[in-house]
Amino acid sequence: MKIGLFGKQLHENFKPALQLLVSSMISNRIRFWVHPQLQNYFAAHCSGVEMMDQWLLRSGTMPEDIDFMIAIGGDGTFLEAFASFNLQKIPLLGINTGRLGFLTDISPEEIAHAVQSLISGNYRIEERSVLAVSLNPRTEISLPYALNELTIHKRDTSSMIMVHAYIDGVFLTRYWADGLIVATPTGSTAYSMSVGGPIVTPDSQNLIISPIASHNLTVRPVIIPDHCEVMLKIESRDSKFLLSLDSRSYVFEKTLEVRVKRSEKNVALVKLSNQSFYDTLRNKLMWGIDKRN
Repeated sequence: MKIGLFGKQLHENFKPALQLLVSSMISNRIRFWVHPQLQNYFAAHCSGVEMMDQWLLRSGTMPEDIDFMIAIGGDGTFLEAFASFNLQKIPLLGINTGRLGFLTDISPEEIAHAVQSLISGNYRIEERSVLAVSLNPRTEISLPYALNELTIHKRDTSSMIMVHAYIDGVFLTRYWADGLIVATPTGSTAYSMSVGGPIVTPDSQNLIISPIASHNLTVRPVIIPDHCEVMLKIESRDSKFLLSLDSRSYVFEKTLEVRVKRSEKNVALVKLSNQSFYDTLRNKLMWGIDKRN
């Protein structure tokens, strides 16, 4: 088995957990590769781990036969790992060293158990839907995919923007708002939830359209089937608008049309057999917590 490690500059407090992860892989005869942006931290904090040189794959580029990619950090790091490796269909597992850790749902205390689960096959692969985005007239986006959401947002103005929304070419409504979110079920617990969108289970085949600070009491989030294409036209006092795909942001002219649909590709997430979406809802978001319970 070969595992890739992805992360950014980790906090000093994570040093013992990272060493535990490396030791667990070595003791189970797992070869591992470290992403270049993690290599300096890794060299400074793990160079003394016994037998590391024997099992570390020293390469500037990722080997083609990696079995799993472990993202070490918070949900932002996990989304960055998705952006880097999604098209290569490598199953992603997240170890949380950030704050909430909804996607990176393995705690440092569970590292040894997680490695054993990968070896024993005590896990499942969840196929999560991904958004594919295009612009008209055709304009290149470096990575036109999102695991959580696409966001349209005003830029350089305190005034609202107006977003004309169409579903499969049929007019839906005009949103007077600061912006608009189109989210996947995975993204329903992220930005979409913050603006009042519903929580949707990850295996649902839906898209969620949620306005940001809408100036209309009757406009509420809408759930549509994910076989539909959403088309958005922007009106604004400013000549440009902000388009975000997860944590990646771009500035475009307001004359562009934005088209969003479910990608033909999914992303594979690794979930340990003892984990469920509902457990994560309760434990991470305190969903349903009631002093009467």
